[in-house]
Amino acid sequence: MLQTFSHHLNLSTDTIEGFLAQPLATVMESPDLAQVLSQLDTQVLKASLPTAGVILSQHLPAFYDWLQSELNVERVPDSPDHTTKWVIGFLSNQESLARLVELHRSIPQVALERSIPRLVSIFDNVEPIAVREEWQRAIASLCLVLAVASSKP
Repeated sequence: MLQTFSHHLNLSTDTIEGFLAQPLATVMESPDLAQVLSQLDTQVLKASLPTAGVILSQHLPAFYDWLQSELNVERVPDSPDHTTKWVIGFLSNQESLARLVELHRSIPQVALERSIPRLVSIFDNVEPIAVREEWQRAIASLCLVLAVASSKP
């Protein structure tokens, strides 16, 4: 998980560990998180939403099955539409990071840590490279917040 964040967010592992050591409220209000999120190219993300939707619809069902069968996560969405709609809502400023955390509170920390690299890798074969990298950065950014939330009791 740390390597995934470091690679896709261009942050040192020390910086990531610093995020993970802080309370969620502190991270949510930090200029460091604001900087990570401000680096997302929302124009590229919005323009490539159809591509992302196809990728998510192709790969999320197997990902959800893996979460249930291998990581014993009990509550997973019943379709990829949930995730796709949430990402669209977030990019359109209609969904918040607080809501994202709320929706994922039930996922055990170990399961979250193991699933983040796999989720980010769903976009490994997306072309062009700029679209791939932006979606991986976006998913990693959102997952960083989830990782911070899960690392606290």
